[in-house]
Amino acid sequence: MFALVSFSLPAMEVLIRENPDAGCILGAKIIARVVRDKPDAVLGLATGRTPLRLYQELIRLHREEGLDFSRVTTFNLDEYVGLPGTHDQSYRYFMDENLFRHINIDRNRTHVPDGTASDLHAECRGYEQRIADAGGIDIQLLGLGRNGHIGFNEPTGSLRSRTWIKILSEQTLRDNSEVFGSLEAMPKHALTMGIGTILDARRCLLLAFGPAKVRAVEHMIEGPLAAICPGSALQLHSRATIILDENSAAGLRYADHYRWIDKHKFEWQRIK
Repeated sequence: MFALVSFSLPAMEVLIRENPDAGCILGAKIIARVVRDKPDAVLGLATGRTPLRLYQELIRLHREEGLDFSRVTTFNLDEYVGLPGTHDQSYRYFMDENLFRHINIDRNRTHVPDGTASDLHAECRGYEQRIADAGGIDIQLLGLGRNGHIGFNEPTGSLRSRTWIKILSEQTLRDNSEVFGSLEAMPKHALTMGIGTILDARRCLLLAFGPAKVRAVEHMIEGPLAAICPGSALQLHSRATIILDENSAAGLRYADHYRWIDKHKFEWQRIK
């Protein structure tokens, strides 16, 4: 006879904070806890405007509270095809300037896809292997595009994809073209971790702020699981934490429920 055991699996955790600053500080605390609990942690990182404040807080925690990155390994989500790491709009350059050179991390342990590789397919396969060789990603930081993309996994792409070459959507090109000076100057392709790669991370942490993200947030959290909103794949993850501000959460039907859950956690469940 089998004994009946009562247990529950972690689910999508939605945390709504007053503003992006508070959300990023909370996200930094979550990542810092992972690093303190596991000094040789493997972090999946993201670029863009959304996580900048989070990286500033990680730098502060390193400088003022001794957060140690000396044994940490990192893997970034994506990189533009054709941009060398020295280009000021490459994601390697972004990470060096906004995080890596400000903390005590071994640059040889920081990984970004090589968008200038002569064989892009081999680079994608190699990136997957490097993640596996490192033991997998402990926590994957994510942003959310206005069309629901995570990484550069655009709508209608495979929800089981591995690291691959993606043609960027018109929406993504318009959203990101400002920093390149024009739409024509922006790369049209990128290497990105696939949805399947992202879901392999032991924990996912997604940040989404501002009124422009309302529709994507609503579809990701409360819409159906569908390739039209790649972020909805996080509904399948056993431990996905979503941090929103009041503006991005404005379209959620169950926002009050998420606040109730957050308010009534056990003390040991809280991030301090």
